[in-house]
Amino acid sequence: MFTQIVNFCLSLLTVIGQIIIIYLAIVILFKNIKPSFKKPLAWIERHSLLFSFIVALIAMLGSLTYSDVIGYEPCKLCWYQRILMYPEVFLFGLALFRKEKSILPYALTLAIIGQFIAFYHFIIQLGVLPAPCTVSGYSVSCAKVFVLQFGYITIPLMAFTAFIMIIFFSLIGMNKKTA
Repeated sequence: MFTQIVNFCLSLLTVIGQIIIIYLAIVILFKNIKPSFKKPLAWIERHSLLFSFIVALIAMLGSLTYSDVIGYEPCKLCWYQRILMYPEVFLFGLALFRKEKSILPYALTLAIIGQFIAFYHFIIQLGVLPAPCTVSGYSVSCAKVFVLQFGYITIPLMAFTAFIMIIFFSLIGMNKKTA
C-alpha cells in the first residue's frame, strides 16, 4: 500500500512538472503571447531558487525512499543520476540561504548532464536501446522497470522531468529580464 501511494504521488508530481515545463516552453518560445499569460514567468523568476530547491529535494527524497524504504536496488545509471541530483539540493539550499543566484550556472551544468543520462535511461527501459549495464555484483539491470504509472512514467522519467524543471528554472532565474 505504501509503495502504491509513493508511486502515485511521485507520478502525479511528475505530470504536474511536465505541465509546468510545457507552459514554460510555450511562454519562452512564443514571444507574442498575451502579457497576462506571461505574468507567472516573472513570479517564477523571482522564486527560481526556491522552486529548483523543492524539485531537487523531492527528487532526492523520492530516490532515497525507493531505495532505502521500499527496497528498489538502484542500477548504475540511477547512481549517476543521483550523483548529479543530490548536490543540487545543497547548492540551491545554500543559494537560498545566501540569497544569491550565482550558483545557477553550476546547477544548470549538473542538470543538463543529468537530463541526458535520465533520458538515455528512460529509452533503455522503453526497449529502444539495449541495456549497457547488465546484472553484475549488487547492481540490477538498467532496463528493469520498478514503476510504471499512467502508462508511461518510470523512475528515470521522473528524474528526467526534475532535471528539465531545474534547467528551466535556472535559465529563467539567470535571465535579467523575464517578461
